[in-house]
Amino acid sequence: MVQRKILIKSAVMLVATALLIPAVSWGQQAPATATPSLSTLKAKYKRPSDIPFPKNNAYTPARELLGRTLFFDPRLSGSNFMSCATCHNPSLGWSDGLQRGLGHEMKQLGRRTPTILNLAWAELLFWDGRAANLEEQAAGPMQSPAEMNGTMNEIVDKIQRLPGYRKMFDAAYPGEGVTPATITKAIATFERTVVSSVAPFDYWIAGHEDAISESAKRGFAVFNGKGNCAVCHAGWTFTDGGFHDVGLPSTDIGRGKLTPAVATMKHAFKTPTLRNIEQRAPYMHDGSVTTLQQVVNFYDEGGAVRPSKSKNIKPLTLSAADKADLVAFLQTLTSSDPLPAIPVLPRQ
Repeated sequence: MVQRKILIKSAVMLVATALLIPAVSWGQQAPATATPSLSTLKAKYKRPSDIPFPKNNAYTPARELLGRTLFFDPRLSGSNFMSCATCHNPSLGWSDGLQRGLGHEMKQLGRRTPTILNLAWAELLFWDGRAANLEEQAAGPMQSPAEMNGTMNEIVDKIQRLPGYRKMFDAAYPGEGVTPATITKAIATFERTVVSSVAPFDYWIAGHEDAISESAKRGFAVFNGKGNCAVCHAGWTFTDGGFHDVGLPSTDIGRGKLTPAVATMKHAFKTPTLRNIEQRAPYMHDGSVTTLQQVVNFYDEGGAVRPSKSKNIKPLTLSAADKADLVAFLQTLTSSDPLPAIPVLPRQ
């Protein structure tokens, strides 16, 4: 993978600052059990300074601009009314705020729209992991009859008719022209640049003690300790990238449809990032949980009992104070991300 520097200077400053500031209190005395020290967790949750890009689709400004333009262009749909941004709205945490997404002819889809935040670090995309990478993911909704209801041949034909787009493709992918591959590679390039900004949690990890409340600090200890949250929501993106059955009542078998021979994948769905989580209600793959407090309550109860359920999902017996602290911590993961500039779409 090749990398490009993330254009968030404050993130780099946070890392430098963290090296100069000694470990600070979590807001409560660490328990005698195996809860990691703050210094250990500081390294675990440290933001990266680079965005990874694949060698076969390296970053260039021309590719990012082309991908951004295509992302906001409704002509990629069969109806010419739905763009990628219709469902992945930057003002709604790059999701849509709906219990379940709306596709072609405004018909409800089977699952909640996932965010595209921080997907540069992700593999196996969609809730069930059916796409191996972002390039493959970008092609899916455009050609799905239930979603954007287009065909790649029609999309290529519409795009290459526009002189403005032809110039952009020549700049981004010289000599390749408008093809299914260059369309999806450009969109994937833009999507990799959609990175959550520095949140209050990041400032606190770097040593700014007043960046989050005492309740949130206690919640961080619960998150990494008896709450068992960090088992799946790990690292700076707060996801292990894996697939787990968390015991949510549902007839949707998720990744089990793709891997029927693996018993633990029945009802398993991809672990979502917790970054900017407060902006992205409702929650779970089916949007069935409306608040963070309800999410915490669900995990505390341990979910439905069935053979495929993850062994890490079990009743937690958290106190009311533990739950309130955990919600306070989760709220510190939301950053104030500037909305992207909406590109001018090429016209004839």
